[in-house]
Amino acid sequence: MMKINIILPYKEKFDKFKSSAVSNTIINNLKQSKFKKQVSIYGQYVENPMSPENFVGIKPPLLPFFSKNMHVAKIMCSKILKEKNTINIIEIHNRPYLIDYIYKKIRSGHISIFFHNNPLEMNGSKSIEERKKILDKVSFVFCVSKFVKSKFLKGISCHKNKVIVLYNGVERNIKYFPKKYKEIIFVGRLVHEKGVQLYVKTIKKLYNKFPEYKFFLIGSSHLGGDERQSNFAKKIIKEYKDIGERAVYYGFTSNSKVQKFMKRASLIVVPSIWDEPFGLVVAEAMSNGIAVITSNVGGIPEVIGKNGVVINNINETKLFKNILGVLSDTSQMQKLQKLSWKNFSHSNIKSSNTLDMYRNKIVISSSY
Repeated sequence: MMKINIILPYKEKFDKFKSSAVSNTIINNLKQSKFKKQVSIYGQYVENPMSPENFVGIKPPLLPFFSKNMHVAKIMCSKILKEKNTINIIEIHNRPYLIDYIYKKIRSGHISIFFHNNPLEMNGSKSIEERKKILDKVSFVFCVSKFVKSKFLKGISCHKNKVIVLYNGVERNIKYFPKKYKEIIFVGRLVHEKGVQLYVKTIKKLYNKFPEYKFFLIGSSHLGGDERQSNFAKKIIKEYKDIGERAVYYGFTSNSKVQKFMKRASLIVVPSIWDEPFGLVVAEAMSNGIAVITSNVGGIPEVIGKNGVVINNINETKLFKNILGVLSDTSQMQKLQKLSWKNFSHSNIKSSNTLDMYRNKIVISSSY
């Protein structure tokens, strides 16, 4: 018998209404996996879990200073150790420092690590030595883009065959190109590195030039809710609301509602100024046939390819010029929308099938 044990970062909420990127990627893959009935997902306890039959919700440790992620790992390991005659695949998402503990506790387990962010910025994988030790202990290292893979392999020459690019999978919920409305959207965390300040300043300049358009700002400064907005986010929200009644702000919004916004929107702006590991919003936008204006950073160019407007060294002036150009040219807008729709390639069917193939390889190798 084979069982797949997935560990979420504790800050993630595997919740129908509060999920963010990692949780959404996992549920998208789970929906298409041939191993769905053999999957257990360990993470922070939530009221409305996605796929409750697969989810193991864990409340915080009684000791306030004890690592919540390590707490989840210990509970998972204790459950695994009670099982007999089972091939256990353990998939850790974005917490490489848990590998050593799990490896020592479950000697017969088969560990894979999934990097959704830059490994050089994570505890447990910052140094070359740490990453070499990871490669000695795991079956596979999955990276969400070639960009992330290149970071992991920096200074490493051994076990390169274990490092796999597995792009995030997106579920396309519509069969036909949707009707588009004169709406422009920004979707993401309200933090400086996402470039939200560029979006707000640019919309302020464009607002009176395009009275037929609505402009949406969707997101919050923290994952999973609006309870704790940063001072930066509060300033951005106020500035945005002051633009006018057609500049509409929504706080943290469930993924299902975000998809409804994307289905209607003509244009999405993704003006990140940091190295996005993948660019999930871009992939979701393409699945809904939205014209995309984004920045040439991190893994975004791998997702968008030549199917959108990609800005080098993005700033307010360049963003204004490019949005103005698309809004002023209906044929260009429609061309970008069609390119986005036609060339969407990051489906959850594809990513799930690929992941299941590697899981199968682990099962086969463990039988020898």
